[in-house]
Amino acid sequence: MTHKISLVTIFLLSALYFSGYGQENWKLKTEKGGIAVYMRALPDSKFKAIKVECELEATLSQLVAVILDVNTGAEWVYSTKSSVLLKQVSPSELYYYSEVSVPWPASNRDFIAMLKVVQDTHTRVVTVYGPTFPDYLPVKKDIVRVQKSEGKWVISPMGKGRIKVEYTLRADPGGDIPAWLVNMFATKGPYESFKKLKEQLKKPEYAHAHLGFITD
Repeated sequence: MTHKISLVTIFLLSALYFSGYGQENWKLKTEKGGIAVYMRALPDSKFKAIKVECELEATLSQLVAVILDVNTGAEWVYSTKSSVLLKQVSPSELYYYSEVSVPWPASNRDFIAMLKVVQDTHTRVVTVYGPTFPDYLPVKKDIVRVQKSEGKWVISPMGKGRIKVEYTLRADPGGDIPAWLVNMFATKGPYESFKKLKEQLKKPEYAHAHLGFITD
């Protein structure tokens, strides 16, 4: 199956999956500093889905610029050991590799993901799709490859340099990590990532970001 065919399938499944999220059954787990983290059980997985909601002082282009700057992912994404661009398909689409540090005695995890940015021309809402492609690279020794993960950013303009962000993620880390342990600490990662994201947005390289494929 080619990556193009895979992309079509991913987008169709993603649309069905995330439309099924709705606003039901999400349980607020933590809310600090304007960052709210929710969890909900899934009927087809022992791991819970995550949702993060917050408002940021930034433009659409600024946040998308940070998200697409995957080589700096270790600076703000929780427990990221490395993050490397693999292929720049277009200004709004890329593939990247990331290794995630996991406490001993569990093994580190890694994944290959695609990021695809789409903007609604009427509402200006930006959606960033982030499915994984586990077979894109050979599996590394002593690192567990994440086989199933689906992330999605929905970024809405609020005017006056502010945006509303909703991030959703469902993932199966694979290997022998107990689901209860993953779910217990699942809120810490998203909260810490968004806390650092706020600081990342303030860096000079993103302060005046304007992307040609984004209407701010």
